[in-house]
Amino acid sequence: MAGGRAGLADLCGSRFLSAEGAPFPADLNEQLAKEAKSLGFDAIGIADPAAIDGVREKLEAFLEAGAHGEMEWLADNPARRADPKVMWQDVRSVIMLGMNYGPDENPMAILAERSNAAISIYARGDDYHDLIKKRLKQLARWLIAEAGGEVKVFVDTAAVMEKPLASAAGLGWQGKHTNMVSRDFGSWLFLGAIFTTLDLPRDEPIADRCGSCRACLDSCPTLAFIAPYRLDARRCISYLTIEHKGPIPHEFRKAMGNRIYGCDDCLAACPWNKFAQEGREAKLAARDQLRAPSLAELSKLDDAAFRALFTKSPVKRIGRNRFLRNVLIAIGNSGDATLIDEARRLLHDDSPLVRGAAVWALAQLQSGDEFAELSMSIIDTESDDMVRAEWRAPLAL
Repeated sequence: MAGGRAGLADLCGSRFLSAEGAPFPADLNEQLAKEAKSLGFDAIGIADPAAIDGVREKLEAFLEAGAHGEMEWLADNPARRADPKVMWQDVRSVIMLGMNYGPDENPMAILAERSNAAISIYARGDDYHDLIKKRLKQLARWLIAEAGGEVKVFVDTAAVMEKPLASAAGLGWQGKHTNMVSRDFGSWLFLGAIFTTLDLPRDEPIADRCGSCRACLDSCPTLAFIAPYRLDARRCISYLTIEHKGPIPHEFRKAMGNRIYGCDDCLAACPWNKFAQEGREAKLAARDQLRAPSLAELSKLDDAAFRALFTKSPVKRIGRNRFLRNVLIAIGNSGDATLIDEARRLLHDDSPLVRGAAVWALAQLQSGDEFAELSMSIIDTESDDMVRAEWRAPLAL
């Protein structure tokens, strides 16, 4: 991987020492890359834990601006998140790995099918957290058997800044949309990390190759990028549909279109995707029933059916009520009058979050007179203040 190339090519084969002073096999790095490839990883690089020293200031500025919204876990001990040595003082090398999940179809095509739901590419197959963590553990066990030392593995859920570390390890660079961009795989890489006490040779980072391009920034439906390389998560559809727990703010509902879980717009817009490849991991491939599911069918899901449909899927973690909130926003944006009955049925759902979204959907699909008549028959029986406010908003009451 000379020059920081992120593909699983040969690594340098020079002889070097373990943390305990014992010599490693001369071809350890080459064997490490081969083992990683056999486990399904498509990119590998090694970074110095100190290589991201400058990110703490950026993280703190992001948090001070409140741009993390309700993601309080991001604000939990930023010093630990921004410095691998604070996370684990014995770490001497960080092995960063990428797994390609490139789609087999245009991820933007579904946005024109307004009566069907758009689920982010990464969430149409099995949950990558479980899959990649299992593979990382296998690779880590192989490394210990070959060279000794201690290891820790991380996939997205720990206080580790994977993207800056992946950039330092030469897997790619953080684009203006703040996501990773790879010369070989475009925007479609899942990341995982192995921290080790072994002192391994480092890879060179790749220079930022975004140039003057603004495709990702200009593609955002909610104008979530306040500047290049600066995201306000509170405006991001991925945040709103996944992390945000309450009603979707009114100013973003129309812009959501039929996106019910995540958003691929800024990723799909990147010109580097011309080099992207279809993912080779079968467990990450899109399930047929999640490629373009019917909004009508999704609106009928009770809790048991929701859990069954999204078994082993990352979608399951937001729960049925938040999911139906998103589905109802999409129904309201569909322009499909045949979905009125679905929204009316959900006016009586047990969840106020669902009922409130159903009110908004009906306000978009029905005439003003029809909505006003329905409101008069229901609003006085509604016990939740938030839902009552949804009824009043279209009527300016």
